[in-house]
Amino acid sequence: MNAAVATSVFAVFMVATVALGLLALRGRGKGGGLAEWSVGGRSLGPVFIWVLMAGEGYTSFSYLGAAGWGYNYGAPVLYVVAYMSCGYAIGYVVGPMLWAYARRHGLVGITDMVAHRFGRPWLGAVVAVLATVFLLPYIQLQITGMGVVLSVISYGAVSLNWAYFVAFAVTTGFVVVSGLRGSAWVSVLKDVLVIATLGFLAFSVPLHYFDGYGPFLDRLVTEKGEWLTLPGHGGGSGDGGGSGFGELWFISTTFLNSLTVVIFPTTVAGYLGARSADALRRNAVYLPAYNVLLFVPMLLGLAALFVVPGLTGAESNLALFKLVVDALPAWAVGLVGVAAALSSIVPMAVFMLVIGTMWGRSVLSLVPRFAERQKSAAQVVVVVAGSLALLLTYTAPNTLVRLSLISYEGMAQLLPMVLLALVWRRLTFRGAFSGLIVGVAVVCALVFTGNDPVGGVNAGLVALAANLAVALAVTLAGPRDADPRPDAEVLAHDPVGEEDESLDVAPAARSASDHRV
Repeated sequence: MNAAVATSVFAVFMVATVALGLLALRGRGKGGGLAEWSVGGRSLGPVFIWVLMAGEGYTSFSYLGAAGWGYNYGAPVLYVVAYMSCGYAIGYVVGPMLWAYARRHGLVGITDMVAHRFGRPWLGAVVAVLATVFLLPYIQLQITGMGVVLSVISYGAVSLNWAYFVAFAVTTGFVVVSGLRGSAWVSVLKDVLVIATLGFLAFSVPLHYFDGYGPFLDRLVTEKGEWLTLPGHGGGSGDGGGSGFGELWFISTTFLNSLTVVIFPTTVAGYLGARSADALRRNAVYLPAYNVLLFVPMLLGLAALFVVPGLTGAESNLALFKLVVDALPAWAVGLVGVAAALSSIVPMAVFMLVIGTMWGRSVLSLVPRFAERQKSAAQVVVVVAGSLALLLTYTAPNTLVRLSLISYEGMAQLLPMVLLALVWRRLTFRGAFSGLIVGVAVVCALVFTGNDPVGGVNAGLVALAANLAVALAVTLAGPRDADPRPDAEVLAHDPVGEEDESLDVAPAARSASDHRV
């Protein structure tokens, strides 16, 4: 009976999710081109941008991984709150810069920006392929996360294989048709449920199991004090068999991730979908408030130490849901499951959309037969990317899980080419490309040989340092790029005090924006 009730609640909301995503198209017409599909026609207001970007940051990791990290290690999981908050502060400046640059030149993503900055369309294709390698694991992880959630809240009635397929089908069902706008609409439903369910759990779980926060926190400090300080439970260094998540790791990871998150392709998609630069500034001010919600699964993971001790490996990621299933009635379990599932669907939709946009715009557009059909090509790539992630979830789940180890650290290696190049004209193509090759090689070597962190420092930051050193050395020692365009054409700036209309896409760029890089 419990399984039927929880699964029915889940099914109703999944149907509503697809319907809401499709309703986002109402009044938008059938066309719209790639810009309408991929960045919402650059017309999303502050509310939609806020819920969309909050949705990208609050994924299934927040329910599963954050609780699991809290359960396994404790304090190190706070790096998520730290880097996201710092990233929003950096995004206050970077977001409007990228928005203005893309709007002025009719661009729809970071691959477009790189190709335009260095005047080499094929470079956008290279960055698209590299970014896909680093983004595809996130789709697989969201499929896995939603599948686990559905299987658990159905009390085992729905198998993992069917749950994985539901995750893929629901997301693909609306993102192919409605694009970024549909994701923004679904984010509204997701945020309402996330705030409601986590707010309820934050009070109900300590009351149910410990008679309130006082007894719970007293017991936590007395019995599990090791979880409350860095490097958390396990202590020591990674080389010595400990967690390796000490102060140096925390600082270096927070610093690296806060820089990387502002040029992450999914974050940039949110930037470019905004109606104005001012909407992005207000968004950067308000987004940190959403991070308060991240403390709830972390805290519940610590509570699970006393309620369901002994969880090991991947099972520790179920710490929160083991409490939920045990403490709540079936209908409430279903609602919590829906909130967690939508926390997979929204970011997964944006990941799929971004991959499709990069390939439709920067890779397939180089083939003459696809140059005039970029949106259709991008929609096909969305289905292909999602299907590939689903297939590998079934056949080789550990392959992409292993790749996910370098996803964020690998994406960080695009920082000089995407961000530094847009503010420093002297950076040459040879320098940026050489640095990118070195950075990716170093991060792969360190991660796959088990040397992450390196002496307590995040391996991605070590690789980025090598990347920058090579980029600067090659740039300063080599010839300047022969680029006759003025600085205003290739560099970005924060449009403070400028009217948004003055940054509108130039007529020539607007008419060609869906047909060329």
